[in-house]
Amino acid sequence: MAGYSIPTTERSTEAAYQQCLNPSCSATFGIDEAHFSCPKCGDLVDVVYDWDRLPVPRALSDFEAKWSRRLDPLCFSGVWRFRELLPFAPADRIVTIGEGQTLLQRADKVGAFVGMSTGNLMLQYEGMNPSGSFKDNGMTAAFTHARMVGARRVACASTGNTSAALAVYCSATDHGFKAIIFIGSGKIAYGKLAQALDHGALTVQIVGDFDDAMTRVREVSDRLGIYLMNSVNPFRLEGQKTIMYRVLEANGWEVPDWIVVPGGNLGNSSAFGKAFIELKHLGLIDRVPRLAVINAAGARTLNELYSAREVRWRSGLADSAKIGAFYNELDASGVKASTIASAIEINRPVNLKKCLRALEFCDGVVRQVSDQQIMDAKARVGAGGLGCEPASAASVAGAKLLREEGVIAPSDRVVCILTGHQLKDPTATVAYHGADQENFEKVLGSRGVRRAGFANRPVIVPNDLDDIIRTIALYSEAESAGA
Repeated sequence: MAGYSIPTTERSTEAAYQQCLNPSCSATFGIDEAHFSCPKCGDLVDVVYDWDRLPVPRALSDFEAKWSRRLDPLCFSGVWRFRELLPFAPADRIVTIGEGQTLLQRADKVGAFVGMSTGNLMLQYEGMNPSGSFKDNGMTAAFTHARMVGARRVACASTGNTSAALAVYCSATDHGFKAIIFIGSGKIAYGKLAQALDHGALTVQIVGDFDDAMTRVREVSDRLGIYLMNSVNPFRLEGQKTIMYRVLEANGWEVPDWIVVPGGNLGNSSAFGKAFIELKHLGLIDRVPRLAVINAAGARTLNELYSAREVRWRSGLADSAKIGAFYNELDASGVKASTIASAIEINRPVNLKKCLRALEFCDGVVRQVSDQQIMDAKARVGAGGLGCEPASAASVAGAKLLREEGVIAPSDRVVCILTGHQLKDPTATVAYHGADQENFEKVLGSRGVRRAGFANRPVIVPNDLDDIIRTIALYSEAESAGA
């Protein structure tokens, strides 16, 4: 099967192991080792399973029985109740804080904005996780592996959500983990930074952006033997696969036509692709959805490489010369990632190669959307009842763009992934809707965003009862006229 790592004879006695993604290397390593890149060639590493040696459910619906055992923490977890599909850890080593209690919601108001037929747009809301974002799905798996290998200090570079999740898992568990977080200067939303600080993490702010912080945290982790928690860690992606299992579960195990996801470090898109590769390989689904990965225009690396320069998976031999040339252009011009969607403000996505594999397997497409499109889509998501951080809304903005292009049909069944909670970045929300023009210009106007009809501005009235009643009456009349 294209893109699927077949177990090698070298590891024939192990049901789960790690393997280099580079087909000219394909080195294998035990699960009891911590590798965040191949120590032989430096490429990415996969977690691979010899499914013939493992108990596999006869059907995805078999997982429904675990709902009756929700007093068991592993059945309660929206990650570990699917542990037969990420079987790398013994049950007594699993680290869980009840992650994965998420929601797939039909969203007809948002669907109308996108251009979908009634009932055909769904929002997978990951903001209900303990730290408020999808990152907890990956953290529970990575912390489990860290515990398996005896790690105590854990570190990450972050635009916000990763650091929040890392700090939560360190503070909410009693396994002795100590958190170290690297952030760039001015590149983290306050709602997320507040979590890292409040949960007691050592937070190191360097002069630079996320890509600079990522370089340093990898160097520091290598030098000091610290366990790295960014999504270059293959066990993070094992946990993030379960987002797709929950989408299928909430959809009656029916596969949708499209999964639309924001693209930053490309961990989610890579994990989703791996989930569907494995499910198809196991015969648990008979078709796969198409995958759409949406960049912010100010951090458009994937769209540039995939759509403009036609870089492809090529069985693990993606054109490194084209990738390197683009990165050299960024360096030569001094271009840094810049978008209001801080969670995807990344120029050098560490999971680029795995994402290319996912795009090939899922017949994927890549697009970019502007900050204006992101903020307008975010306002419509909020008006539809859920609310999300700006990066999440890139999925909805991207679905709208693909609908306008005719790539997505109005009758297609589409799931947009909302990656983080609305209060992760309240600064952007208040600036978009608020009446303070100076604040708007500072936060959004400087990024080319202009006020649109979706803004829900507060109405300023004198402290007078009659004026207040008159204002409410006028608002009610306007609402009735609009209806």
